[in-house]
Amino acid sequence: MMTCLIIDDEPVARDILRTYISDTPQLTLTGECESAVAALSILKEQSVDLIFLDINMPKLSGISFLKSLPAPPKVILTTAYSEYALESYELDVVDYLLKPFSFERFLKAVNKVPEPSGNDDAYVVIKADGKTYRINEKDILFAESQGDYITLHTREKRHTFNQTLKSFSDELTPSDFLRVHKSYLIALRQIDYVEGNMIHINGHDIPLGKVYKDEFRNRFIG
Repeated sequence: MMTCLIIDDEPVARDILRTYISDTPQLTLTGECESAVAALSILKEQSVDLIFLDINMPKLSGISFLKSLPAPPKVILTTAYSEYALESYELDVVDYLLKPFSFERFLKAVNKVPEPSGNDDAYVVIKADGKTYRINEKDILFAESQGDYITLHTREKRHTFNQTLKSFSDELTPSDFLRVHKSYLIALRQIDYVEGNMIHINGHDIPLGKVYKDEFRNRFIG
């Protein structure tokens, strides 16, 4: 499943994209903006896999917006003006949709987008309650340290077992998990949003420690 964001100042264009996205099983819409300026604040709070980006917008054009991002997500440009095609490909966008475009053309562009990173087959083995569990990494929300014990939160249940957070972290895929507090390790893919110094994951509020802020911002925002 790919998360996506619509950035377009035209209500009709947003309506069409919203409908196309809802009819595409591999896409889930996480937000939409009327301007590139508004999108900047959204991208500071959450990560997305794909942006549908209009070019001609007030204050900040789609191309200027794209150039301002240090590590942009995948982008499909949407515009009524064909003269931007060459410049758009120089920016390494996935595709260029010339308005008005059909659902078939939309799907062709979406199918060019590579699947989000992350190893869905990776797992970790833990021993809790006298049993040995094989936990798929994609199911992990976060781990909470309590001295020499860890409570591992997954979407289905919690497991408490004897291990330090550091040694447990060493067993996980480094690109998918991050220590954000002396007592918390999170799965980056599970973040719903960030508000102030709190990270929100599936209804849980996780504090962001001062010494971990810079690395978290580099990894989460880019």
